[in-house]
Amino acid sequence: MLVTITTTGDTDPGGVDALDLGHLLHKHPGRAQTFSLSVGDAHVFYPEATSERCTAALLLEVDPVGLARSRRFGGDTLALAQYVNDRPYASSSMVAVAIGQVFRTAMGGRSTSLPERAAAPMPLEVTLTSVPSELDQDGTGLATRLFAPLGWDVEEHRRLLDETHPAWGPAPTVGLTLRGTVRLGHALRHLYVLLPVLDDAKHYWVNDDEVGKLLRAGEGWLADHPLRDLITARYLAHQRGMVVDATDRLLGVEDAVGDTVGAATADRDGAATADREARQTPDDPAAGPDHAPLYRRRADAVMAALHDVGAHTVADLGCGEGALLMRLKADRSFTTVIGSDVSPRELARAERRLHLDEASDAERARIRLVQSSVTYLDDRIAGLDAAVLMEVVEHVDPGRLPALEVSVFAVARPGAVIVTTPNAEHNVRFPHLDAGHVRHEDHRFEWTRGAFRAWSERVAADNGYVVEYRPVGDDDAEVGPPTQMAVFRRSDLATVGTVAAA
Repeated sequence: MLVTITTTGDTDPGGVDALDLGHLLHKHPGRAQTFSLSVGDAHVFYPEATSERCTAALLLEVDPVGLARSRRFGGDTLALAQYVNDRPYASSSMVAVAIGQVFRTAMGGRSTSLPERAAAPMPLEVTLTSVPSELDQDGTGLATRLFAPLGWDVEEHRRLLDETHPAWGPAPTVGLTLRGTVRLGHALRHLYVLLPVLDDAKHYWVNDDEVGKLLRAGEGWLADHPLRDLITARYLAHQRGMVVDATDRLLGVEDAVGDTVGAATADRDGAATADREARQTPDDPAAGPDHAPLYRRRADAVMAALHDVGAHTVADLGCGEGALLMRLKADRSFTTVIGSDVSPRELARAERRLHLDEASDAERARIRLVQSSVTYLDDRIAGLDAAVLMEVVEHVDPGRLPALEVSVFAVARPGAVIVTTPNAEHNVRFPHLDAGHVRHEDHRFEWTRGAFRAWSERVAADNGYVVEYRPVGDDDAEVGPPTQMAVFRRSDLATVGTVAAA
């Protein structure tokens, strides 16, 4: 199985040097290297390496007898097909694993020597041998339908299955060439996800970790791909629960109580409130902030509010799987970040998403996860600069709201509290939401703007805070924004004139 990656440079003084490819891949063009992987031996070498044109090749050798003995890809171990097949030759999930392991740093878009090159698109030509690509009714190969929407010019070189027997039809595999101006990290992530999709099989057992791998590799492109559902289903080996989980997380939707994943009821709905919000504002990474999906605009608004109040120590209460924690982790101005949630399952997801198992001791001291509820007194979240309740309060039974007010505002008493919650008046703007229904079945209520302000004013007065209101999302002239935000600041810390009635 062979993959080549080629880029070009120019000879002008100060021009782009094609040899930069070696820096970005972290593999020196001057020597061949061999890596022993779980899938076989991967060889990396450079058939050509000049300043004008540089090609890196990844050749994967697998043991066909070893594959048969390990019963990878399933099937009857007594069948001849276990020994006579295309597995050692056709690009598949084994190539994806090799790319992920050999070019791991490059796939992440990181380069210490040439960070600006890693962050910029570059002319690339990628070739692969023997790639499965089934034809649709129009005669278009699946490889074209998968890669073309990502900006690639795709060529599929398909031969007859047997030149001496044309009636047998075309071969199921093609020689594949991709050309485009793409960031190298993005190109590698496209291959990592889509090669197993083309093959529709994986050589290893698929577990919950695969969902996180798919979301990380698909960030910025998978949610909007026209074949997103097919990609997700095939990448996750048609495991329905994981497919539902991945799709919900791609669209910024919370786990539904009693869904096929079996998620326990959590304190919050993660990064968004409903699938219809994601459909309302398509997730276009190239679009401006006014066209971003609501869950992203909500998180942006929370981050802006945290900076406005000058917070450095923050608790994300009801953190779910850690969508906001990812942003807080990346922003080094936050010196202490605590994520709390009532669900151990969500905390385990957050830990994996934050890669805390790979973090340094200092980073693990900076980012902490604790199991707790917003209605419990917990001194681990006391005395911080700020606490965030992003899409949390609507999940609390109305009779338990006084307990939340005491635990957060009276006892933990951070310098600022940021609360976001759906605006019930805006629900009429969602065409898929029936009249009188809340946005998610776990919402115990949804406040109108007047009800939210009445609650906020009372909580602020009872606990020594002043409160400012901010719209999140497009502020409709009739029904207001889809999400409403209140920024509470302790009276003894608030600056005169910060309270606004938006």
